[in-house]
Amino acid sequence: MADPAATAQGARPTVSFIAVYVAAAAAEIAGCFAFWAWARLGKSVLWLGPGVVCLVAFAWLLTRVDAPFAGRAYAAYGGIYILSSIAWMWLVEGARPDRWDAMGGALCLLGAAVILLAPRG
Repeated sequence: MADPAATAQGARPTVSFIAVYVAAAAAEIAGCFAFWAWARLGKSVLWLGPGVVCLVAFAWLLTRVDAPFAGRAYAAYGGIYILSSIAWMWLVEGARPDRWDAMGGALCLLGAAVILLAPRG
C-alpha cells in the first residue's frame, strides 16, 4: 500500500496514510477493549478471539505505512491513536470528552503531524 507520491525523495505522505492510521487505531482499540471487557467488565472469554484478530490487524496495518523507520511510523501513529481513543470513549463508552481531553488530543495530533510531515533531507 505504498503511496508513490510518498516514496519520492522529499515528498510528504498523503491522506491515504491517515486512513491507515485511523484503521490501525480502530483495530488496536477494539482489540484492547475486548480484553478490557473480559478482564474488567466480566464479559465472556469468547471476547478474546475477536480481540486477538483485531490486534493482529492493527499490527499488519502499521506495516502498510510507507516510512523509512518503524519507530517514526509508530510515533506519528501515537497522536492518531490518542485522538481515536478519546473518540472511542465518547462513541462506544458514552463518556463525553472534557476540554482537557480535547486539548490533549489536539496537542498529540499536532505532535504526530510534526513527526510525519516534517521536511527531511
